[in-house]
Amino acid sequence: MPAPKSLILASPRGFCAGVDRAIEIVELALEVHGPPVYVRHEIVHNRHVVARLRELGAVFLETLTDVPRGGLLIYSAHGVSPEVRAEAEALGLRTIDATCPLVTKVHVEALRYARNGFEIILVGHRGHVEVEGTLGHARDSIQLVESVADVERLQVTHPDRLAVLTQTTLSIDDTAEIISALRARFPSIRLPTRDDICYATQNRQNAVKAIAKDSDLMLVVGAPNSSNSNRLVEVARARGTTARLVESADDIEPSWLEAARAVGVTAGASTPDATVQAVIGRLAELGFADVHETVITEEHVRFALPPELTRQATGG
Repeated sequence: MPAPKSLILASPRGFCAGVDRAIEIVELALEVHGPPVYVRHEIVHNRHVVARLRELGAVFLETLTDVPRGGLLIYSAHGVSPEVRAEAEALGLRTIDATCPLVTKVHVEALRYARNGFEIILVGHRGHVEVEGTLGHARDSIQLVESVADVERLQVTHPDRLAVLTQTTLSIDDTAEIISALRARFPSIRLPTRDDICYATQNRQNAVKAIAKDSDLMLVVGAPNSSNSNRLVEVARARGTTARLVESADDIEPSWLEAARAVGVTAGASTPDATVQAVIGRLAELGFADVHETVITEEHVRFALPPELTRQATGG
């Protein structure tokens, strides 16, 4: 008799505190001010979340000139550059900042280093909206590196006045290699006082590592443009496990499961639990109804909402 097919759930998975906060800000702004509420970029990288908020009256855009004068604009969880803030002010827009506090921390560090005369090395993915926002805080002082090879090509003016920052959603292992290469080439480089890679990214990657060895296939529920979701796929593959990124239960191909006895499931930090539950239900239909959960840590982080928004909501 064949062994039963099992589904291994990684925990933590799904929404992080920064995503929860950003979505709640949009929902509360719609409740307090009424639609339309304008959001620069997708509030988080997940089409299910964006579609639901769009139905409630959120308008997602990239160009601020599309917002009528006096309109309410929300900055996404990924953060924006000072140039974007200045443009919003010049256009007469009201603004609410939904930037994840952990991204804001990196922005503050970039400003501090630049003001103190440091050259900054930013580890991140070129073109990612978070990286663009961070670059904008010290554009004349930052160089971007994406790989160890980029480190070898770096040209700096003052090797003894260097500091490194990172995008919050990177692969922990890949980033460690890049930082090791930076330290080897520039022994005096200043590292972040605390990890820039956020707690949720680290926890989700560690949870994938914990179950990858027991999984014949790993399904990561997340959006193609979600950096942290793509990193989860890479983490599983680095451990020799076949891994696929799916946006919804409809993306699952039964042929993927033919040789699998155990399927691991996790979700990126911008993936709602309802989408994960639908994936679990689809896998149960395909024979993976024996569900086990591997919990590596509990998360109890919560970020406060902007005080001006909560005052408006409570009439204070």
